[in-house]
Amino acid sequence: MRASSKGETAGMKRILEGRTALVSGASRGIGLAIARRLAADGARVMLVARSAPVLEAEAAALPGAATFAADLARPEAAGQAVEAAVAAFGRLDLLVHSAGATRRGDFLTLPDEAWEDGYALKLLGGMRLCRAAWPHLVAAGGAAVLIAGIGGRLASADFAIGGSVNAALINLTKALADRGVRDGVRVNAINPGSIRTDRLTGRIDTLARERGIGTEAAAAALAAESGIARFGEPEEIAAAVAFLAGPDASYVQGSILDVDGGWLRAV
Repeated sequence: MRASSKGETAGMKRILEGRTALVSGASRGIGLAIARRLAADGARVMLVARSAPVLEAEAAALPGAATFAADLARPEAAGQAVEAAVAAFGRLDLLVHSAGATRRGDFLTLPDEAWEDGYALKLLGGMRLCRAAWPHLVAAGGAAVLIAGIGGRLASADFAIGGSVNAALINLTKALADRGVRDGVRVNAINPGSIRTDRLTGRIDTLARERGIGTEAAAAALAAESGIARFGEPEEIAAAVAFLAGPDASYVQGSILDVDGGWLRAV
């Protein structure tokens, strides 16, 4: 069964009513699905990403939403984004870091710049967001959810950058969760598997062209090669975030939740 559409949460209990959230990488894909889900659950959401026009168009459909366009790879951007969220909402209860894509490729041909870019946005951007948001999360008794990736636990020769960045983000989650026990902030991470974002759609299209087959056949073949029944949907990651952000996860601290369709089989 596929994930519910974004409109199907309208009749559900609004478990985040009165709460505020900052979501990075919120202009598309997983980040946008998270912003939509949190808004449907009652939160006022600050959408953060590079593209101002896209953010503004998406925020217009979300009640009480605000936007802040920034490149979180820049050292000063995270603090500015948090300041903007607090200025807009008066408080910050939840931080979700979903920004960050890394280059695949042959380890021997990937330049330093590709490594630096991967770490600058996903790891350092996430670290800086957590550092800037921390006093506000402490004051609110809030939570942070970091979107890492299953590659942090499942090594692949063509995903050396992404795998190492995700592994570092997982370790950061554990470290911040340890601090959070003392400060009253819950910190958890989610490892998405293969999710139908623009990036995965591009891989499916490429495989379809290479093999001369339709896109659905290519998607099925690619999923089978990974040992899963199907690819996930961004809304399924958003549902996991909503759980970790809500009251039902009040005793969940430092957890790394794999949402990967059974891809990772290691204990």
